Amino acid sequence: MNTPNPPQILCIGSVLWDIIGRSASSMRQGSDVPGRITRLPGGVAMNIAMTLARFGMTPTLLTAIGRDAEGDELVAACARMGMDTGHIYRSDDLPTDRYMAVEGANGLIAAIADAHSLEAAGNKILRPLSQGPLGHASAPYGGLVALDGNLTLSLLEDIAISPAFAAADLRVAPASPGKAERLLPFLNHPRATLYVNLEEAGILCQTEFTTSAQAAAGLIKRGAKRALVTDGGNPATDGTSDSLETLTPPEVLVTRVTGAGDTFMAAHIAAEADKADRPNALARALQAAATYVSGDTPL
Repeated sequence: MNTPNPPQILCIGSVLWDIIGRSASSMRQGSDVPGRITRLPGGVAMNIAMTLARFGMTPTLLTAIGRDAEGDELVAACARMGMDTGHIYRSDDLPTDRYMAVEGANGLIAAIADAHSLEAAGNKILRPLSQGPLGHASAPYGGLVALDGNLTLSLLEDIAISPAFAAADLRVAPASPGKAERLLPFLNHPRATLYVNLEEAGILCQTEFTTSAQAAAGLIKRGAKRALVTDGGNPATDGTSDSLETLTPPEVLVTRVTGAGDTFMAAHIAAEADKADRPNALARALQAAATYVSGDTPL
């Protein structure tokens, strides 16, 4: 399906199948417990796009998906959810990516992200921005972009300096703490807003923080234009060079964690697209994330 020009927001990064095993029991290495295993559309860009769609926006996906049966099924699922799939790079020789995680009552136990096809596709996924129809180097896309850290470091470095992104409002998130350093090209970027958790902020600043306010201030000191830092059920902070806005999330029973940060980011983007001010946008994002981890949001 195609959206009107220009798109409301571009979601660039991983769109794949999430295979998640969840148990109500606490787990450790070697645990063998009963639970449920689900397969659902996922990936950072996809999780963000799904939440944006729930908030009434029409996200345009820029990603790599194989021309296999799993890929056809995934593209169809995206279209059913109201996303623009017309600019996805479909590869004949790369399989559709997958993510596998195990969650217990004590949180995420382990996860493996197989995003090799996205990495192998490289800058092919960006052709609609450099060669049209979404933009050209001489007439760059000027809207919102949600960018995830599953892209390779070299591609993220290229995006940070690319004329095709010179007018974009970049909203950037790592795929995981293990990929947080891939955000370094955007730490001093004049048009980038970083969405990270406490651990990821520490990795970017090469130190440890005890609060989100400390972490946001640390990122701003390192050159970030704006940083939103979450810390689970502890206070989250929206930081700029002018001020720090800190709020405590609603207390909820946590039933799932995979995708919570992506939900927070998307809800915050949607709130600001709806002209909410900084405190209200932060509050709406925290409420959306709390609702998600409690299990009240449909998967």
